[in-house]
Amino acid sequence: MERALKSQRLPNVPKVTDREPLVVVVLGPTASGKTALALAIARRFGGEIVNCDSVAMYREFEIGTAKPSAAERAEVPHHLLDCVDPLADVSAGEYARQARKVLREIVLREKHLPIVSGGTGLYLRALLEGLFPGPQRSEELRNRLRARTEKNGTEHLHRMLRRLDSSAADRIHANDVPKVIRAIEVCLASRQSSPRASRPTSRRNMTELWKEGREPLHGFRILRLGLSPEREALYARINQRAAKMFDQGLIAETEKLLAKYGAQARPLASLGYKHAVQFLRGELDRESALSAAQQAHRNYAKRQITWFRREPDVHWLAVFGDDPAIQAQGIAAVEREI
Repeated sequence: MERALKSQRLPNVPKVTDREPLVVVVLGPTASGKTALALAIARRFGGEIVNCDSVAMYREFEIGTAKPSAAERAEVPHHLLDCVDPLADVSAGEYARQARKVLREIVLREKHLPIVSGGTGLYLRALLEGLFPGPQRSEELRNRLRARTEKNGTEHLHRMLRRLDSSAADRIHANDVPKVIRAIEVCLASRQSSPRASRPTSRRNMTELWKEGREPLHGFRILRLGLSPEREALYARINQRAAKMFDQGLIAETEKLLAKYGAQARPLASLGYKHAVQFLRGELDRESALSAAQQAHRNYAKRQITWFRREPDVHWLAVFGDDPAIQAQGIAAVEREI
């Protein structure tokens, strides 16, 4: 009788294990259903979601960011969402520092499952793999580059980056001016000291620096779940979502934010908001602004797909994250790791 009782496992009591805690990463292109899948996993395992979308970190930017609804945020704890002033700047390094702190708090204090969800590939890489030992920022150089952008446009700056570091130019969109400026800054400022002072130093670009000196995330096991719906279906959903944002008041929200913060607010240069600004300035009519936003989102999704295909050990799911069958597959993958 005693032996039989010992052989029975008490329900809902986790097994004692010396394994590192698990972190689930939900990645994929825009509009692929990352939020829906992350919420399904969080509901099943009592998880907490850590945002990994750079624009969703900013307060007051709602319609164009496709943030989780108020009800979803009330149901499942969310972190690094609505936490940054619109005039502030959050680097990938700062994001990684904050996110690593949050991950440890979730597993150590709350004993919950952390779920990282978002489509900003650089932020995710900084979190999981660490950052390169790049040079300090130069406000003088940055101001000169910003002035060039205002005079010649974003494409001019992006062509400059391509001459210095074509790999970085492939990863960073021309409209993401802060990241383009940082990459150029790294290329211009980083020099590899020669053992003999009489020799000239050789310039390194950002891609080369990324490969050395990074400190990956320690103390966690990582399960990457990647959403990879069929391309035409994804593009159709992107077009529908962009149209819905315009119908729900993206232009009115942008007008309010532009009046309150001016063009210096970083998220106003992001997809959707940028095109609403162009409409408000009379540069595009509404139909053209929507069409441009849809095209920009499709282009962004294509770049995200290329970026995330380089991520290691991804468990790929071939449909949208709001599909119940895909959610079941994702939950099953998590159950095998817990």
